[in-house]
Amino acid sequence: MSDDESVSTATSADGTTDPATGQANSSRPRVKKQQFTRAGQPIDRRQRLRIPPHHVTKQTPHDRVRNWDEVYYGYTAGPAMFEAQRCIQCPAAPCTQACPVGNDIPGALAFLEIGKLADAAAVFRQTSEMPELCGRLCPQEALCEGSCVVGKNAKPVAIGKLEAFLGDWDREQRGGFPIPQPEIETGQRVAVVGAGPAGLAVAEQMRSAGHAVTVFEAWPSAGGVLRYGIPNFKTAKDIVDEKADALVAAGVEFRFDTRVGADVGWDELSRWDAVFLAHGASMGKQLGLEGERLAGVYSATEFLVRANLGEESLPTALRSRPHVGRNVVVVGGGDTSMDCVRSAIRLGANDVTLLYRRTENEMIGREEERRHAREEGVTFEYLTTPVRLIGKDGALVGIECVRMSLGEPDDSGRRRPQPMPGSEFVIDCDSFVVAVGYDVGRDLYGDSGIDINDWGEVIVDEQGRTSRPGVFAGGDNVIGADLVVTALRGAHQAIPAMFSYLEELQAERALAMAAG
Repeated sequence: MSDDESVSTATSADGTTDPATGQANSSRPRVKKQQFTRAGQPIDRRQRLRIPPHHVTKQTPHDRVRNWDEVYYGYTAGPAMFEAQRCIQCPAAPCTQACPVGNDIPGALAFLEIGKLADAAAVFRQTSEMPELCGRLCPQEALCEGSCVVGKNAKPVAIGKLEAFLGDWDREQRGGFPIPQPEIETGQRVAVVGAGPAGLAVAEQMRSAGHAVTVFEAWPSAGGVLRYGIPNFKTAKDIVDEKADALVAAGVEFRFDTRVGADVGWDELSRWDAVFLAHGASMGKQLGLEGERLAGVYSATEFLVRANLGEESLPTALRSRPHVGRNVVVVGGGDTSMDCVRSAIRLGANDVTLLYRRTENEMIGREEERRHAREEGVTFEYLTTPVRLIGKDGALVGIECVRMSLGEPDDSGRRRPQPMPGSEFVIDCDSFVVAVGYDVGRDLYGDSGIDINDWGEVIVDEQGRTSRPGVFAGGDNVIGADLVVTALRGAHQAIPAMFSYLEELQAERALAMAAG
């Protein structure tokens, strides 16, 4: 029964109706319709708005800066069920509309609140291949929770942490992620370039349909940004390992340390029936400053990879922790910059400073991440940008900065920062991390016949089709560096077109065989 269905008829308070129309007698008040959750339970929305939030516990700043464990401990079943009862089951579900993959959030929480955890987890898995990761990593305050009606007058329902709880609970019950179980083997082969979120999603769906899947990955292990870009204190790597293990158990082949365009040519890829490009955007942007090649200067990618992973997971050239020294400065304004400053604290730096050329109001990252960074001792220098890196004997010793003021809005809608003459100053610095964004890079495509734009991003239509027949793309290599959930959305947009293409190809081959 839906939200809008009623258990009453149009009757008056005394049960009488107008015999001519069958409608309630207008002289008496109408009976209020009984509303139901998506799991069929009666609901009183006004009563639910009075339910206080059930917060998850987390490590104290004092404790967490001394380890790399996840900050949040997460929900257990009881508190999660109580928190789910705060959902008022909006018929229009603005939270679902705000979710890039369209998770049926009210549907999942309706099952969760009555203890049907398996059903609740299944709702999330219908639209997301990795709810336990999206629940941890999505900027919910800008997506589902930012659209939560409860949040207009109180704390929004903790959708992200409930999603993460359900994903974790489901994996614990199963002993890992669900393993794709194809009903038939089609005999068709699909190549996936990149083992990040979009690539893993496509690999799962293609294998579930019975296609043989080969994933080419330039790094030594699967996960992409989930493994090599996101610190352990935000999501544990064993979740990524379990995801890859489930795909291997289903028959997906991974070829690691393999670069398409170098180790595998485009002509060789044409041996597969369909190809999905999901190699992301991992080339860190540079500032072009004097001194950027000094020892102690890092790109965000190199810094995070070396800081967060063990040697066995890294290429030989990166198998050592960065020596950060006492003073670390990071430039940037997104979540990656927060990952860098918080990693620097855990690496033992005494003073960590974040430079951002605008004010906090213009920052694009999560407020929660900034709050955690402040709690952990990071200093924020707003309206400040570096102009020169100062070296001594080939090593970084300081950064010359300038104060900024905000002018008219730029193309992004944010006010354009302008340097203030005479405001230069120097910060002593042992390590400097550039975290100002990522590019896709042009070198990969070469003579592939795949059209790219001026930023090196693959040009696709609404169904993820590239200019080369049989080659599809989605994720950061199409839209630029973005979220895990938007990478999944890019995969989901391409998957139906890939299925159609493979079916048409199979039909053409069957006709050719019949004619021959």
